[in-house]
Amino acid sequence: MSYPSTIQAIAISKTGGPEVIEKRDIPFPKVAPDHLVVKVQYLGINFIDTYYREGIYPASGFPFVIGKEASGVVIALPTDESVLNDPDYKKCGYKQGSRVALDYLGSHAEYVSAPWKTVYVIPESVSSLTAVSALVQGLTAISFMEEAYNVQKGDIILIHTVAGGLGLLMTQLAKSRGAIVIGTTSTPEKASFAKANGADHVILYKNEDTVARVLELTNGEGVHAIFDGVGKDTFESDLIMIKRKGTIVSVGNASGPVPPFPPIRLQKKNVKLLRPTMNNYTYTSAEVLYYGNALFSLLADGTLKTRIFKEYPFTTEGVRQAQVDLTSGKTTGKLVVKVSD
Repeated sequence: MSYPSTIQAIAISKTGGPEVIEKRDIPFPKVAPDHLVVKVQYLGINFIDTYYREGIYPASGFPFVIGKEASGVVIALPTDESVLNDPDYKKCGYKQGSRVALDYLGSHAEYVSAPWKTVYVIPESVSSLTAVSALVQGLTAISFMEEAYNVQKGDIILIHTVAGGLGLLMTQLAKSRGAIVIGTTSTPEKASFAKANGADHVILYKNEDTVARVLELTNGEGVHAIFDGVGKDTFESDLIMIKRKGTIVSVGNASGPVPPFPPIRLQKKNVKLLRPTMNNYTYTSAEVLYYGNALFSLLADGTLKTRIFKEYPFTTEGVRQAQVDLTSGKTTGKLVVKVSD
């Protein structure tokens, strides 16, 4: 199959603020024998995009194509016979023309060549837009709430930034498991939205004492688990709000990474602390199948529902604005970019 010699992609030539983002021409990606080639329709905007742009996570070189989430249509299948004969590959059901979602670094481009284990076939019951709005955050929510801390009926869970894309999915999932959800957010409008998605209690952290309110709601004992995507600004409070033998799951670094600290501080309450990444829960082909099927089943039966905050154009200005909006703390739900029909 012949491909165009160049494509357009969202890339950075150095680390910095949103101004370093640019839409530019790049060579068509190298197609490895175990790769699927996908014509991209939508991009998902995530905090990890800003981590690479700012240099919190190191780029492999420049220009560096950002983005880790996309959906589109398969235009070419792997050529490696060992892949084509792999039982797990066959279970995925890839075909030319299949609608798929990708969890692959460097996916914010018109075309992506990606290892098959990073590509999820979208069932007919789920739209490509819904898939891109849920893939990374949905896989994160499900794997973290199963493996980082297995949320159970009766647990009291604290979710920071509860009205964001990941926070909403975590709330819905925790409620489906019978947990009590306490969330933090910045505005009354966001609080109302979080409650509409199942949160039992929502704390306006700009106006309330989060620690005092959590301890009041838990009779001074604290919560069983904390899912914290904020990082530096909330970590010290997490250590106060967590219950004895509780689990803190550091989900992200929205305010910056948690500074180094002596692990002996966890001893006071026998606290478990994890800083997982979703890709280490979806590492093997069996794990990819398991979590992919779980996500799309939960979307299809309505347990998980996504909300598109805004759809942005596939332009330099559009992606810059999407990252500015994401980090402003003013959004609810998912930010996406439309690349093609």
